Amino acid sequence: MSESTLDLLPEDCFTQIMSLTSPQDVCRSVLLSSLIRFVADSDTVWEKFLPPNYEEILSRLVSPFVYSSKKELFARLSNPQLIDGDRKIFSIEKSTGKKCYMLSARDLSIKWASHPLYWSWKPLPQSRFAEVAELRTISWLEILGLLNTNLLSPRTLYGTYLIVHFANRAYGLDTLPSEVSLEVGNVVKSQGTVYLSRSCDSKKQFSERLCCVRSWQRSKFCSTEKQVPVERKDGWMEIELGQFYNDHQQGDEEVRMCLKEVKGEHLKGGLIVEGIELRPIQLH
Repeated sequence: MSESTLDLLPEDCFTQIMSLTSPQDVCRSVLLSSLIRFVADSDTVWEKFLPPNYEEILSRLVSPFVYSSKKELFARLSNPQLIDGDRKIFSIEKSTGKKCYMLSARDLSIKWASHPLYWSWKPLPQSRFAEVAELRTISWLEILGLLNTNLLSPRTLYGTYLIVHFANRAYGLDTLPSEVSLEVGNVVKSQGTVYLSRSCDSKKQFSERLCCVRSWQRSKFCSTEKQVPVERKDGWMEIELGQFYNDHQQGDEEVRMCLKEVKGEHLKGGLIVEGIELRPIQLH
C-alpha cells in the first residue's frame, strides 16, 4: 500500500490499530506515511501503552518530573525510577510496556538485619538505592521478598532475581547450599539449592561469579541443572529465584521470594544485598 493510499484512511482508524500493537511496532511504523508519523506521537496511542494506574505510580516518585506528552512520559518511565521513599524502583519495558519492579534491601525481610552485630547498612556508589545491606557475620541467613501480583502486568511471565555482590572478606557462604524458593499465594512454584561463591580469577570490580547449582522442582517434572549467573550491565550479579505466570484471573496474590541457609551452624559473612528484581520474561 502506497503512502498516498494510507493517507486516505481515517485518522481514528490508525489510532485504533496502533493502540493494539506495541510501542516497538509504533516506532517502526512512522516510516510508512506522514499521517502515521502524526498519529504515532499522539497521546491517545501512547496512553494505551502506559500502566492503567500510571497516575498513582507518578504520585509515588521520589523525584517527580514534568512531561509534555504521553510519549515522553512513556520514555521517562522506561528508565528506572525510585518510588516509595527510595524503597523500590519502578520501570516499564520499552518494547512491551510491561511493569518491572525492584525491591531494595530495606524493602526485604532480612533476618536479624536490624542487629548491627550481624548486618550493616551503608551507601554504595554502585547501587541505585541510598543504602545496601552487608552481612557481617551470622549463622542464620534468610532473605525474603514480598510483592502482590496486582502490582504487576497481567498475563505475563515474570522472573525473580536476587541482586548481590561479594565483599573481599566474604567467607562461609558456600560451605552448605542455600535454599531458594518462589511461592505465589499458597502454591510453591519452584524450589532449589544455590551455592554462593565467587571465582578468584576476576580482575574487574563487581565481576565475582556466583556459582549456582539448582535442582528445580516443578509441578510436572524434576530436573537438575548447573547454572552460572549472568553479570549484569550495572556490574552486580544476579541469581534467579524462580519464575511464575501472573494470571489476572487468579486475583490478588502474594509473591514470596526467598533465599535461606539455616541448617548449618557455621558463620558466614561478606554477602552484599541490593535487592530483588521482578521483570517480564520474553518467550522466543
